[in-house]
Amino acid sequence: MGNALIPFMLWFKAFHIMSFIAWMAGLFYLPRLFVYHCQVVAGSAESARFKVMEYKLLRFIMAPAMISTFVFGGLLAAIPGLIDWHSGWWVVKLACVLAMAGFQGACGRWRRDFAHDRNTRPERFYRMANEVPTVLMMVIVIMVVVRPF
Repeated sequence: MGNALIPFMLWFKAFHIMSFIAWMAGLFYLPRLFVYHCQVVAGSAESARFKVMEYKLLRFIMAPAMISTFVFGGLLAAIPGLIDWHSGWWVVKLACVLAMAGFQGACGRWRRDFAHDRNTRPERFYRMANEVPTVLMMVIVIMVVVRPF
C-alpha cells in the first residue's frame, strides 16, 4: 500500500502544510478571542458575539484543519523511506503535535466555560496560554526542517 502512495507524496505534503497553517491560525486566534471575551460583561450582546465567533472558529476551522493535518501527515508517514524511524526527531514532532491536539481540547473546554458564562480564569491566563501553540510550532518546524537527531 505504501508504494502506491508515492506518486501523491507532493500533494499530501502540500495539503498537510495547508492544513497545519489553518490549524495554527485557529490556535493562535482562539486564545486571543478569550482574552477579549474576558473584557466584556457576561450575558451582554458583546459576550454573545464572542460565543458565536469562538464556536465557529473551533468547530468549522480548527477541528477540520486538525483532522486533515493528521490525515495527510499519516499518509506521508505511510510512504516507505520518507521517515527514518530510527531517528528521534519524528518522536519529538509527534509529541508536539499531540500536545497541540491536547491544547485544542483545553481550548474547547475553555470555550464551553465561556458559553455557559462560567469562565473563572483571568485574561492574563489566556494571554499566557496564547504562547503555547507558538512554542510547539517552533519545535515542530525545527524537528522537520533541521532534524537535529
